[in-house]
Amino acid sequence: MDECILVCVSYGPNGERLIRRGCKIADMLNCPLYILTVDAKPFDEMDAEKTYYIEKWKKLADSLHSAEFILRDNEKRPVAKVIAEVAREKHVTQIIIGQTAQSRWEQITKGSLINALLKEIPFVDLHIISVGRYIKDEEGQYDKGVRAYLVKEGGQYRLTFNHTKDVAYEGIFFKEHGTDFDNGIFKFMKDKETIHVYVNDGIVADLQEAKMNEPIYIKDSRE
Repeated sequence: MDECILVCVSYGPNGERLIRRGCKIADMLNCPLYILTVDAKPFDEMDAEKTYYIEKWKKLADSLHSAEFILRDNEKRPVAKVIAEVAREKHVTQIIIGQTAQSRWEQITKGSLINALLKEIPFVDLHIISVGRYIKDEEGQYDKGVRAYLVKEGGQYRLTFNHTKDVAYEGIFFKEHGTDFDNGIFKFMKDKETIHVYVNDGIVADLQEAKMNEPIYIKDSRE
């Protein structure tokens, strides 16, 4: 049987690590590599952090040989069923997934994704990769995005919510929680590429890609 690798990633700093692991296995087996993320929200309703990771994974997949990124957004079904469906469609033989710390109570109330996958697709090999624990704001760091524009002023850009003839870029502004100022992330298209830039008090100093805030890593006492 020809091998085929599926890497399942969730938002956070460990996604790239899982993809790299999948790439190594795919290279050794000389087989296709698929990268999958599943989200209950439609893509156009996701916050800046999520869209940042999705665009990053797309670029990473494009840079890898025989790799393809798959986004299943607006999904209301259990994650295990979506993964199993993709695995069947792509004839996947091996799945790579991250294992995060999960309490016994979480296993009882939410169930185990791994156990669910073993029931859904028992003839697919599962690679469980241990990942670091981290604090993640489940509500996201930013408010829901709103339509906004950038107007060039000297060597920088001013954020505005009104469209005028002076608009240089049109996009979506994601405002940081808990601030009265226009601080956050502006997402727009530039040269057919999605760009995220910092906005500080309504001003974008330059159009350099923003390094989105990573979740805070907690070192395990056993490490």
